[in-house]
Amino acid sequence: MTAIADPEGASLVDIPSNRVPAGARVAHFMTSDKVRLRYAIWPKSAGAHRGTICLVQGRGEFIEKYFETIADFRARGFAVATFDWRGQGGSERLIGNRQLGYVDRFSDYWLDLQSFHGQILLPDCPPPFYLVGHSMGGLVALHAGAADRLMFDRIFLSSPMIGLGGMPASPGVMAKVAETLSFFGLGELPVPRRRDGPAMEMRFADNVLTSDLGRFTRMIDVLKARPALDTGKPTIRWIAAAMAGMAAAAEDRFPGRIRVPVLILAAACDRVVATAATEEFGLRMRTGRHMVVAGARHELFMENDAVRGQVLAAFDAFITDQSV
Repeated sequence: MTAIADPEGASLVDIPSNRVPAGARVAHFMTSDKVRLRYAIWPKSAGAHRGTICLVQGRGEFIEKYFETIADFRARGFAVATFDWRGQGGSERLIGNRQLGYVDRFSDYWLDLQSFHGQILLPDCPPPFYLVGHSMGGLVALHAGAADRLMFDRIFLSSPMIGLGGMPASPGVMAKVAETLSFFGLGELPVPRRRDGPAMEMRFADNVLTSDLGRFTRMIDVLKARPALDTGKPTIRWIAAAMAGMAAAAEDRFPGRIRVPVLILAAACDRVVATAATEEFGLRMRTGRHMVVAGARHELFMENDAVRGQVLAAFDAFITDQSV
């Protein structure tokens, strides 16, 4: 048996191309504002005890997508704890159309992380705690580092959603526009973006996430096995929330509020988030630094072996070697 399932229905998709790492415990927990989220935790699999990696995902992602990376962390001596954000993956969806990405406000994601930390990490996982965040999860992680320097010892970020490429205006202006549309009852309408169709229909040649065919195909296999995990287009309300989160991070004082050591990895060939915005942010941090991974697309943990090797080497230098 590879996973302990929640009797109330939480489970992980286990398929030949993407096996559940052994020892998983999967269940639901309830956030402080009563949203039901799916989570999973794994004990370390080898080596000396080093603490727990809390892994937070990007928009529209799900636990199963990170099985390979979870195995990498566990092999280094870390326990791993992760969950699906509200409104996506195996967690509670917030509006009637389950295929649309929706959140009321960006601070709700911070509430998810706070609830997970208090209800799951502290009682069930060995310290110290290290936060690893990708894309949207990376932006939440930065807000966490600014809000509470005691929750996590270190923060490691992959392609954080600090800015988006090709935006017609600043995040602050776009947040106000989307907020106004939401005020007039349009918040649950989808934003028509070409790349946000059903993920299982995405072609490798058209994808902007990874250059690795095997890892791309594995993601599609999981969604075909459980289509309910998919999250499609964002809603206007989600855009309002996300832009507000990015606008807050763009404020002059924000980087100085982060008192936790941070390492940010940006992808040189990113067509999802703005690498230039990430570099500019990295230069303004007091307790962090950044690096750009050459030849990499947005999803650094899903990239080819050469890129992943650089990412894991940076992780080891920043977290593994500091956790002894």
